[in-house]
Amino acid sequence: MRHDREPIQACLNGRRTTADHSTVPLTPHQLAAAARSAVAAGAGSVHMHPRDEEGHESLDVLWVERAVRAVRQACPGLPVGVSTGLWMCGGDAAARRDTVLKWATAQDRPDFASVNLSEAGFEDLAEILTEMNVGVEAGVWSERDAHTLLGGSHRDSCIRVLVELIDLPPAEALLRADRILDLLRRAGSAPPVLLHGEGVSTWPVLDKALALGLETRIGLEDTLTDPDGDPVADNDALIRLALSRTA
Repeated sequence: MRHDREPIQACLNGRRTTADHSTVPLTPHQLAAAARSAVAAGAGSVHMHPRDEEGHESLDVLWVERAVRAVRQACPGLPVGVSTGLWMCGGDAAARRDTVLKWATAQDRPDFASVNLSEAGFEDLAEILTEMNVGVEAGVWSERDAHTLLGGSHRDSCIRVLVELIDLPPAEALLRADRILDLLRRAGSAPPVLLHGEGVSTWPVLDKALALGLETRIGLEDTLTDPDGDPVADNDALIRLALSRTA
């Protein structure tokens, strides 16, 4: 799974709001500005959660297209990805499928979208996205998710496997990473792996990804602090800190 590492992916906002951090980008204009700054800081792609006019996460084609278009205009050629978290459709996999199907009408679709294996409807949604030429990032949070991916029809067609260590203390996150990566390695999984943590596990997992030569990501979605636990100014500061650890 080792490969020539791409520049770090910037995860601009996630489920956070300005109540979490004053610089969390929400509107298309803010996302475009954040993406431009992230690229200047060294990011090679962006992952974002588009918002509606009230600031709520949305998969509606109107808001996805507006966010993607704004970022593309600000950063021509930058790979742009979005989340498809099932919570955005109230946990209803059929509603999510129907909502994402409408992306086919958009002139500006994302280059890729993350789809979690732990959520219902992965295979169906992955097929829809693939048919629209939207790359699928397979979100793997556990060994069970890895087995599901490896036993499914999209194990080799995803553009990337996101090994995501969510809501775990650092030691447990690193152990789980080892187990998941070992499963993927032994199975000969073809797509590249992006390994990242969240919260207190963000920096230890990022360091592990860099040491293994894997892709990784950083941004306000994953953490609001530097490796010492001190608050950071914005996404750019996180990206620069992460890149400084590649030396």
